Amino acid sequence: WCNEAQERYVLTVPEERLDAFEAICERERCPFAVVGEVTAERRLVVEDARFPSDRATGRERPDEVSTPIDVPLAIILDKPPRMHRDVKRAGKPVEPFDFERLDPAEAARRILRLPTVGDKTFLISIGDRSVTGLVCRDQMVGRWQVPVADAAVTASGYATHTGEAMAIGERAPIALLDARASARMAIGEALTNIASTPVGSLRQIRLSANWMAPAGHVGEDARLFDAVEAVGLELCPALGIAIPVGKDSMSMRTVWTEGGEEKSVTSPLSLVVTAFAPVEDVRLVSTPELRRDGPGDGETEDGAARDTDRTALLLVDLGFGRNRLGASALAQVHSAIGVESPDLDDAACLRAFFETVQTLLRDGRLLAYHDRSDGGLFVTLVEMAFAGGTGIEIDLDSLEGSTIGKLFNEELGAVLQVRSSGMEAVASEFRRAGLGKAIHAIGRLRDDDQVVFRENGRVVLEASRSEFRRDWSETTWQMQRLRDDPACADEEQAIRCDPDDPGLTVRVPFELHPIARTGSQPRPEVAILREQGVNGEVEMAAAFDRAGFDAIDVHMSDLMSGEIDLDRFHGLVACGGFSYGDVLGAGGGWAKSILFHDRLRDAFEAFFRDPTRFALGVCNGCQMLSHLKELIPGAGDWPRFARNRSEQFEARLSLVRIEESPSILFREMAGARLPIAVAHGEGRALFSGPAAQERVEAAGLVAARFVDGRGDPASRYPTNPNGSPAGITALTTPDGRVTIMMPHPERVYRSVQLSWVPPGWGEDSPWLRLFQNARAWLDRS
Repeated sequence: WCNEAQERYVLTVPEERLDAFEAICERERCPFAVVGEVTAERRLVVEDARFPSDRATGRERPDEVSTPIDVPLAIILDKPPRMHRDVKRAGKPVEPFDFERLDPAEAARRILRLPTVGDKTFLISIGDRSVTGLVCRDQMVGRWQVPVADAAVTASGYATHTGEAMAIGERAPIALLDARASARMAIGEALTNIASTPVGSLRQIRLSANWMAPAGHVGEDARLFDAVEAVGLELCPALGIAIPVGKDSMSMRTVWTEGGEEKSVTSPLSLVVTAFAPVEDVRLVSTPELRRDGPGDGETEDGAARDTDRTALLLVDLGFGRNRLGASALAQVHSAIGVESPDLDDAACLRAFFETVQTLLRDGRLLAYHDRSDGGLFVTLVEMAFAGGTGIEIDLDSLEGSTIGKLFNEELGAVLQVRSSGMEAVASEFRRAGLGKAIHAIGRLRDDDQVVFRENGRVVLEASRSEFRRDWSETTWQMQRLRDDPACADEEQAIRCDPDDPGLTVRVPFELHPIARTGSQPRPEVAILREQGVNGEVEMAAAFDRAGFDAIDVHMSDLMSGEIDLDRFHGLVACGGFSYGDVLGAGGGWAKSILFHDRLRDAFEAFFRDPTRFALGVCNGCQMLSHLKELIPGAGDWPRFARNRSEQFEARLSLVRIEESPSILFREMAGARLPIAVAHGEGRALFSGPAAQERVEAAGLVAARFVDGRGDPASRYPTNPNGSPAGITALTTPDGRVTIMMPHPERVYRSVQLSWVPPGWGEDSPWLRLFQNARAWLDRS
């Protein structure tokens, strides 16, 4: 049994295994204390020798055990007394608003800049989303890495295609008009999001409900009761879905006195729903990236455009033309609330929609999928255009209602991209599910960059994709300018809005060759080296295991204690993470634990000088090995790694070009242009001076560098995520046995680990070749 609270872990350990637990903690440098024991007596007793035995009288009895807490467990664990509240309902803040008088173009611009709708890169790119090497779908989608994913997906292992999916739903503003509708729509949004993943059936999904309300505030307790009843007793039973877990925050109101006047801020009722489910095959996940479908796999090797007429865009409108605009993004940006909000009116329709989408996913008939949510159909479509880097042509004639209602209502639904040849078959699936009135053919892709909405033969809204993208990213750009290096923020905004930016482009001038070996051939051992704070050792071990190594977990404490010697290993890999919290500079503390330990210093120096052994340092391991360059032959001009130019931790899928170098790990990979995971805060290569960089370049010791989509060395952010000169991100030694690199090849050696890959890649990505090269070099040696 274990429990975590406020980063404090309490574990129950069998007494006979306490010594083993202590040994684990000592190896991991993890402090612990034995604070008690489990007894058969159902009482909670806390003893404290420094605590008076009798607090009521103040008398101390030093001859007795001090027990400041001694209570029956029933008081703590049994059901508490029922709470009774006398609540009154408050009227709805109904404010009629004439939405039809609005200009669609101006409304679109306002909505795209609304924080709940717009680009959130400034929040996303500062968090590591590739750690573990099991992340298959993060927020970023497509060659242009646009944060529009509907669900998060992880693999359940390094040699499987099963996994887990998670998606979120929330419609808090609706609660101002209708608490029941708000709760139902939150669940509906979570389900239309997770529908993009092949989970099989609604029965596989479990929900977590996070309730927030200002308990005691006029009308809010009644709204909370209504919302809980609507989902707990009505909607979820109708869908066959359980809510086994959740939490609540019932103090969403702050009161203070200022200048003798009482003031308060009250947050109205909100429900955030998280849906979880096992995934049958992570390769079948559909994203909002529009594809230009061509023969076979749909695109050329580097993702270049094909024929635009081969696909069609379909809307599944679960609002069936009601187009209710109350509490929508459109209302918010006009300081209005409206009268009637969207709602989940029929659970059976949502179930039918979900099961039909699952069928289409399994059959491979969906090219792209994006649910309709904040900002309505307009935002759904332009986000798909951003992800696909394409213009779109939309015809609203088949939809019911006004132009404004068609564009901006936030009823449940989704837009699907399908092949034109299979469009009727897809529509038939929805008709068989009883959703014939919900399915509408609404458009296609364009050859240019324009996003055009037509109704009755006339254009009702039009702008270039770049113009809409500029508005959509305006808020994140301004936030970045305030928080980060403003020049970096400006450079990223310029690239986002550049219609000619090719995004991630790929070149693979080699093939993966399985290493032939018999079952009796020994697997060489490689030390997967880690220190306190390192977090990338598991995926590194998995990558080397896949290439034919026995990957051995080696903690620095094992080497310091003499429990393990480096002599037994053919290779050494220093992994990524945050050793010692990087308090002495990235990798600095880790390196000093070697440099100032005579036996370890000698052992590492001997290892680096041995011509039969190799070493690799990745991310934090790269930084650490750069501090050990005095021990590594030929590494004297290596740089150290300083704070990123953006002044932020950078987590991105970046593009690198493999250079001609002596590195044994990059053998026969020169000229490749490959996407790779980046996750570091201090990755900017800082040479001792211009001469040192010139010598490294002249000697051919640069093994890889960041490049832009055209293949040129990246100088601008974020194609160069850390500001390294000439995009330098990997270096080696003259004999090629020791290589360091800031990006993470161990997190992208399987194709499913990348948030975007070009069509045609198989199970293994080209990055597996790096690990295969290590094994091939040993075999040749």
